Amino acid sequence: MTTFDDLLEQAGTFGRCQKRIFALLCLLSLPFSGVYVGIVFQGFTPDHWCRDPAVVERRQECGWSLAHSRRLTLPQVNSSGGVQPSSCEQYQLDWNSTSLTCDSQELDLGGVPVTTCKDSWEYQYEGRKSFVTEFDLVCEDAWLVDMYQATLNVGFLVGSFAFGYFADRFGRRISFFVSNILNAISGLLLAVAPNYISILVFRTIFGFAVKGGWMTCYVLLTEIVGVEHRRTVGILFQMFFSIGNLLLSLLAYFITDWRWLQVVFSAPYIFFLSYYWFIPESPRWLVSQNKSSRALEITEAMAKENKRKLTKTFETLSSDEGDSSSASLLDLVRTPNMRKHTFILMFNWFTSAVVYQGLIMRVGIAGGNVYVDFLIAGLVEFPAAFLILFTIERIGRRLPFAAANIVAGASCLITAFIPDHMFWLKTAVACVGRLGITMAFEMVVFVNTELYPTFVRNLGVSVCSSLCDIGGIVAPFLLYRLAVIWLELPLIIFGAVAFVAGGLVLLLPETRGVPLPETIDDIEFPHRRKENPLENQQTKKLLKVDLTSNKETTSV
Repeated sequence: MTTFDDLLEQAGTFGRCQKRIFALLCLLSLPFSGVYVGIVFQGFTPDHWCRDPAVVERRQECGWSLAHSRRLTLPQVNSSGGVQPSSCEQYQLDWNSTSLTCDSQELDLGGVPVTTCKDSWEYQYEGRKSFVTEFDLVCEDAWLVDMYQATLNVGFLVGSFAFGYFADRFGRRISFFVSNILNAISGLLLAVAPNYISILVFRTIFGFAVKGGWMTCYVLLTEIVGVEHRRTVGILFQMFFSIGNLLLSLLAYFITDWRWLQVVFSAPYIFFLSYYWFIPESPRWLVSQNKSSRALEITEAMAKENKRKLTKTFETLSSDEGDSSSASLLDLVRTPNMRKHTFILMFNWFTSAVVYQGLIMRVGIAGGNVYVDFLIAGLVEFPAAFLILFTIERIGRRLPFAAANIVAGASCLITAFIPDHMFWLKTAVACVGRLGITMAFEMVVFVNTELYPTFVRNLGVSVCSSLCDIGGIVAPFLLYRLAVIWLELPLIIFGAVAFVAGGLVLLLPETRGVPLPETIDDIEFPHRRKENPLENQQTKKLLKVDLTSNKETTSV
């Protein structure tokens, strides 16, 4: 019986057609970077302090320095940087009823009671206009900045389930088309939202559609290429996210208004709508839905574009699918190995999101140049892709995956205890942590696709990655609120969860050179499959055996 992998061998496992689709879909990761970590610039919180209108007016009349007017308004508080003016309190004085003159230089305000800010805030603008400064989201309202990122991840969470089911039930291509419609509309509405409540609503919808479309594309890519190319396309697809990070720091440097930056993140999704007419449905998914004739038609078109020709022996097609064509959540936990894979992958998705997102957002509060620091941290991500490509076919998936998590955890713990005056050492160790968690994040995606059978692959990836979204909801609160207690406290938590994640990875099976599983039996009884499927596939290529007369030795 002919399987889709047999058919793909003749059509071309990574020919001109797959390269064209790959190139088009990689562009999707560029704006996704801005959506995911754009809060570093859109939610940038500059130095701020209470605004006293009377003092501001007198400062303008008398030509006072900013430091002098702040001394008359703000009490001194102890901080990690020494004694500094308070950001959230002011002296309880009514300067309109006092005889404040331009010569008031040495007033003793030591015994004056203090209160929280009564009017509004002033900001030490550094060329940026963020939603923080527009809506005064500081001091007691600072948690609303966390909500901006949390609502995105709430959208990611719901979108993972919704689009995971939708893509497995109705197809990859229509799911991607619907997600781009929602992306374009909600993203542009977010850019013109009049108040903060509407911003959170549109941000949630934006996250709902963006995550669903991105995961659907990733699964589609892994399903149309041969086993020997899965890891390459998966890693390079994610590496474009790192390229997006570099572009983000440059865009944010020149586009200083958070609303216009949002327009830049959203506009590409209008262009992506055209992909519906240039990217075919996944033939592998069609086979799993018992639509073999349509799958054969698409595969023939792929073969033609690849300048290959299918033999007449492929007149019918079967997936060897022993399960129902309808995906179910229970399929992910009903059997022992599926259940183990699901829970371990869930925890690793959670860890990757918390640590990766936390380390990126930490750039915005670490006190350095946010543009330079973000750019350097983004450059660190590129070696991750090359390390993965170098190791996973020589060593396998499991050991590099576990090592990446453990290195990230160790780096976070070490960074937390390096003194601030050892700035470059602290930065270097933190970059190693960023490298490790980037490797782990990139690996969990394609390992996830390799551990589920076709008919629940998109659902499995979406459900497991939902823990990434829960991690994304937790990350901003974990970082920003705990950093108020001690700036390095979040790093200790990041390190602990990364260590645990690395240990759990060692309990997963090795997937190096193993064809994508088609049924749950392939997961539960792996010994029934060929002992060395990669060697078997290479033998097929070298000998060019007739698949029709050698079904038992070539079927996968």
